[in-house]
Amino acid sequence: MARAPEITTLPVKAKPTPEISGEPEKRPEKITDVELSEKSSVADGDIQGIAPQYTDEQYHKLKRKADRYLLPLMWLCYGIQQTDKTSIGTQATFGLTKDTGLVGQQYSWLTTIFYITYMIFEFPSNIILQRYLMGRTLSCYMICWGVVVLCIGFAQNFTQLVTLRALQGLFECCISPGFILVVGSWYTTREHASRSLVFQSANAGFGVIANLILYGIGSLQYSRGPEFQAWRYMSYFLGGMTILTGCLCLFLLGTPSEVRWLSSEEKKIANARIMANNTGHDRTGIKKWKWKQARECLIDPCFWFAGVNAFLSSVPNGGITTFGSIINTNAGFTNLQVILLDIPRNVTSVLWFILIGIITSRRQNLRMYFMIVSVIPPVAGFIMMATLPNEPQYKWTKWAGYYITVPYVVALFLAWTLIPSNVAGRTKRTLTSSFTFVGYCVGNMVGSQIFTAKDAPRYIPGTAGCAVCFALELLLLIVWRFVLVLRNRRRAKQLLGQGISEEERVERGKQLGEQDCTDFENPYSHEDLWRIRTATKPQVWTGSSRSSSLLEQSLMMHVEVSEVRGFGRSRA
Repeated sequence: MARAPEITTLPVKAKPTPEISGEPEKRPEKITDVELSEKSSVADGDIQGIAPQYTDEQYHKLKRKADRYLLPLMWLCYGIQQTDKTSIGTQATFGLTKDTGLVGQQYSWLTTIFYITYMIFEFPSNIILQRYLMGRTLSCYMICWGVVVLCIGFAQNFTQLVTLRALQGLFECCISPGFILVVGSWYTTREHASRSLVFQSANAGFGVIANLILYGIGSLQYSRGPEFQAWRYMSYFLGGMTILTGCLCLFLLGTPSEVRWLSSEEKKIANARIMANNTGHDRTGIKKWKWKQARECLIDPCFWFAGVNAFLSSVPNGGITTFGSIINTNAGFTNLQVILLDIPRNVTSVLWFILIGIITSRRQNLRMYFMIVSVIPPVAGFIMMATLPNEPQYKWTKWAGYYITVPYVVALFLAWTLIPSNVAGRTKRTLTSSFTFVGYCVGNMVGSQIFTAKDAPRYIPGTAGCAVCFALELLLLIVWRFVLVLRNRRRAKQLLGQGISEEERVERGKQLGEQDCTDFENPYSHEDLWRIRTATKPQVWTGSSRSSSLLEQSLMMHVEVSEVRGFGRSRA
């Protein structure tokens, strides 16, 4: 096999840069390194070589087609999943606990067991998503949890409820990491945040629609009497809707390589688009587990930042989704009023998501700022909920505290979008995704248990604990950003010593990304550090002192903070 001249590598201590062939020929050892399953989502055409060049118009047309098919469907699926998962809080105010004879902490355990199985099966589900057809797998999971939600309406006691909630957690565990992988396989790095926020906005957007429907079902209990158990019909409706949507996903959802609504040429264009991410293409059939990438996670501080951030954000999430409706009814609102009062929160959340999506799609490196800002109001909100008594003159003030907790989910959701943007290497990306969702699950479990029956009706320890978690998360995000600033500055200085052109750097970054290299192993991963952002035409590094001076000034003036891409430039 022909060997290219040695490539000068950066003086980075983490890992040496793998050798790259100078020509786009297939390497025999690469075939043994990346084995493809017979059922994997591998695109037609030459995925081993360098991606062909297409026009901007072709890329734009393909992106718009993906938006039309995927974004509405993912929005609907994610909204249904969030409603199915959290509807138990609304059902509790319509008699679920009384009709099934729940006592003590049994109601809390319905949420805790959900996240236990969610956590246990999340990692195996991630592996399945990586090895088999992602769209078909997600669709089957969705149909299964739809059946489970439907069956909750027939439950008669705690044993039946806790079993069904455990199964629901098992089947719902793949939806969030699966959608993150789908976004990463279709969109460029700069598009990850805006596209992910579209479907994540369904957490509130679809909630408006669901609340109106649940309000209609709940109002029948007032007209037909207590013998009409509205919470059961809520499960019938939600379960049936989930099953129908899962069947629709069988025909539309998937990566570019597996969907039926793309032509063979369009699939090649889709894979060529994401090659610019320097994280490879949309292969989901990798069999080989790379232990060196697993070890790399342990020395990457942002691997730990992501998991701890997910935990701190999810403790309040578990509490507020399980007990938010109960707290508001205890403050003096009726169960129907509680449903309607959730609509302003959901609308505000959607508007906040839209604003963030628009801004992050037009300007880079802002995600950390939005994450920091979004956890400040919830600190004040939970303090208000913890300190004010349940008296008529305070009920609207307490609700205002509950209302301003709205933006807290942004810190968690934006952190999820960093995984496809900044983590390269299939094994490392899988582990990072899994660890983040483990933190998410454990946090929700803890959040549902710190609200105890003996603390009713105000639940002061639980609400105070949520305020503490958000305060700690605020400090963590500030430290996280500080670490990234230092890392990017060091990275900028190291790149100044490379005597290669911009075109060569981009080519090397793509080749290393295609070879399943991690972000630590690929020092050529992001072009923003190489661009001189001045009003004049950018200078290209030629080794001359003048070019060096211009490049150094630009890099030092325009180093922007973003999330980690190893020792490389990260995206935010």
